[in-house]
Amino acid sequence: MKRNITIGILAHVDAGKTTLSESLLYLSGKIKKLGRVDHKDTFLDTYELERSRGITIFSKQAIFDYNDISINLLDTPGHTDFSPEMERTLQVLDIAILIISAPDGVTSQAKMLFKLLEHYNVPTVIFVNKTDQPGTDISSTTSSIRDNLSSSCTSFNEDLPEDEFHEELAMCDEELLSSYLEGNKITSEDIIRLIRKRKCFPILFGSALKNNGVQKLLNLICLAAPSLSSEAKNSDGTPKEFGARIYKISRDNAGNRLTHIKITSGVLNVRDSIRGEKIDQIRLYSGDKFEPVPSAYAGMVCAVTGLSKTRAGEGLGILEGSNVSEILQPILSCTLLLPEDINPIPVYKQLKLLEEEEPMLRVTSLEETGQIEIQIMGEVQKEILRHMLKTRFDIDAEFGPGHTVYKETIANTVEGVGHFEPLRHYAEVHLLMEPGEPGSGLVFSSDCPTDDLALNWQRLILTHLGEKKHRGVLTGSEITDMKITLIAGKAHEKHTEGGDFRQATYRAIRQGLMQADSVLLEPILDYRIELPQDCVGRALTDIQMMNGTVGLPDIEGDRSVLTGTVPAACLGEYAHELSAYTRGEGHIFTTLHGYGPCHNAEEVIASSGYDPDLDNDNPSSSVFCMHGAATLIPWDEAPSHMHINTKKSNYASSDAITDLTQDIDPEAIRRLNNRKSQEDTRSFAEKQKDYFATENELKYIFERTYGEIKPRYTDDRSVLAPQDGIAADNNRDLAVEQEKTNKHRNMAAAEKAALEASKHYLLVDGYNVIYASEELKDLARKDLKAARDSLVDILSNFQGYRREEVLLVFDAYKVPGGKEHIDKIGNLTVIYTKEAETADQYIEKAAHEISKKYRVTVATSDAIEQVIVFSAGAIRMSASEFWKEVEATRQSILDKILEKKHKF
Repeated sequence: MKRNITIGILAHVDAGKTTLSESLLYLSGKIKKLGRVDHKDTFLDTYELERSRGITIFSKQAIFDYNDISINLLDTPGHTDFSPEMERTLQVLDIAILIISAPDGVTSQAKMLFKLLEHYNVPTVIFVNKTDQPGTDISSTTSSIRDNLSSSCTSFNEDLPEDEFHEELAMCDEELLSSYLEGNKITSEDIIRLIRKRKCFPILFGSALKNNGVQKLLNLICLAAPSLSSEAKNSDGTPKEFGARIYKISRDNAGNRLTHIKITSGVLNVRDSIRGEKIDQIRLYSGDKFEPVPSAYAGMVCAVTGLSKTRAGEGLGILEGSNVSEILQPILSCTLLLPEDINPIPVYKQLKLLEEEEPMLRVTSLEETGQIEIQIMGEVQKEILRHMLKTRFDIDAEFGPGHTVYKETIANTVEGVGHFEPLRHYAEVHLLMEPGEPGSGLVFSSDCPTDDLALNWQRLILTHLGEKKHRGVLTGSEITDMKITLIAGKAHEKHTEGGDFRQATYRAIRQGLMQADSVLLEPILDYRIELPQDCVGRALTDIQMMNGTVGLPDIEGDRSVLTGTVPAACLGEYAHELSAYTRGEGHIFTTLHGYGPCHNAEEVIASSGYDPDLDNDNPSSSVFCMHGAATLIPWDEAPSHMHINTKKSNYASSDAITDLTQDIDPEAIRRLNNRKSQEDTRSFAEKQKDYFATENELKYIFERTYGEIKPRYTDDRSVLAPQDGIAADNNRDLAVEQEKTNKHRNMAAAEKAALEASKHYLLVDGYNVIYASEELKDLARKDLKAARDSLVDILSNFQGYRREEVLLVFDAYKVPGGKEHIDKIGNLTVIYTKEAETADQYIEKAAHEISKKYRVTVATSDAIEQVIVFSAGAIRMSASEFWKEVEATRQSILDKILEKKHKF
């Protein structure tokens, strides 16, 4: 089987990267004619805008054979706006070619690329291109490369004397130097070892356009590149385990989702199952064409169809869980401006598809305004996104002004605690949150004994820590540069579910952030300014005014070079200003240095208007079960209520706090679970009986655990029904009960009490039931207000025929300054919650208060809300059961109408 190697070509823009790819393909015989960027006929630039602009936007693959080696060539974007696309390919390279343009020298972009290659530990060969242009000084270029990149960069120029060449090689490694000084010769094997261990970076010279030096480059790459064993079995005959790394997600012209991977071990076959999904097809791409194959082996780069939940950077098979995060991050965020007749909801979903292909877009929808925010790298990327939205989704969109992407971290060590315990749920999490090194990102680990918390729960908590971007408490920006350690946790033997730990983990992070000394971070840029010497004074003053730092000016000929750092928010359009006052001779080059403390933090925090207490998507409170009901405990009071005490915590012991879930009758729970797991094929009326039998069993479990629930009304909690049928039976039962009461009370008072007790309130979670109806859900995608009005009309008819009072509740908690208000539409009461209050919160509060005197039913499919309202004494009804009840009422109305028609 052929040896497979994967090589990548990296360069700053216009250094000749695509031209070198063409030359390599031509020399190998893959293409018969050399394409040119200016002729718009290159093999790998297949996207329309790539050819029109003459730049590479998406990484592309070509496969060719050379000297009995199968080579996967990955051409990457050179423009800084598409650097994340380039960075993702580094994860799968065996060796890289870094191109330096001889006329341009070592640019800031080239320095950044070299640092990335070091981070991903990729062996690197440097190719100095365009050496055929007049004025090229090979010796000066070599010195510049060694000074700016690494002293281990070694010229492989044939003009270099052998002794001098070997001396330079020996200086790259102490062990080799000792051997060389003892008189031993340096062999080809020594050179290969140095390159593969990144102790030597060969420098070759040539011209890709004229094919000069390219053959020598290709020979060295084939000799030095490490490769993976493509054998499917171990030496003992056992099959090797499958492993792969995902480096890209894309879609073909037919809309099929492609997962681009490099096989790192074992073999992948069509119809194999990965994460519960079948591999439909394995494709070997070369340019815009592909060859379907039945199997792929270690070292091969391929694209597979059939996987819907994969993400770039993830590992598959034995690499599962070893995800890789990009270093390069966007520092600008823009608002997407859509035409007035375009519904932002479907656009948001379409953009999320693009986010799968370019994860750095980080598309978000601001619930307060409905606006869509996208993070970008620069202006060129905006143009590409506009073109993609038009060609793929027929959307004409523009972008608002860019604003800086801030981040947050902490300055001190705190313990964050989270508890989630509504009825029949339980999880508690304790996290130690420590400041990390700048640029370290988020690091998660566990220091929790398995005797205290099982390993499977610990792994789940670590998964929840890393599965989302957690928001800080200053501006709601993403948090970074922290070490978060799981130090304690608690699960319940019967009642803990996976989602419980998600809630407890999120709340623990948030609780820790609320008590920590948070620090706002802003993006800091490294800059290099080249300008005439007579303009240096003006530039130094500008940098100082922009809160930047600057080193001593360097003199290069008749020009000065300034280097340092500057906050990205302060730089603005300085490139245009620089060009103006230097008469076009000044240039600035920038790369992201990292994130540092914000120079105007108070101003930024005040302008953001962010209030962490109003962020209902990121609660800092904990949920405890108290007196048979779920109770929210504020973040600053939560530590004293926790059920476990950690040695690393300064909080008082909470050993005296009773775990109210310990004594629930296991046999009753088993009966309830069995009932839920059985498929029910009976009539709707029988289902109603079974539903409320389950309700009675829940009541039995609750009372067995916490004591008897005191009756809050006199009649039984029967199912909602029209004013005949089941309701009539209930009325007869009520009459019997009333007759007993009459023996002891005055008749008039008893009648009044019975009337009061028979009041029945139905609380409906508006948006929850909308999305439980296929018809209204489809309407909501196009026009949410129309779906809301339609539900109001339906419930107005429903209310007119029913004896219960219907309260329809809609969210308005994200409307700034919104006040709770009530609309009376016929007999129907429609309630809009106030700012910072969800429909769930309103219904839970209303159910708790109203059920003290009256019968209450809550229609919702929110599982947590169902548990909480039941603990308050209300009747639960799922959204699907509610719609069946609505349909039964509608049918009853029609039957009454038909009955009257027949009478007349």
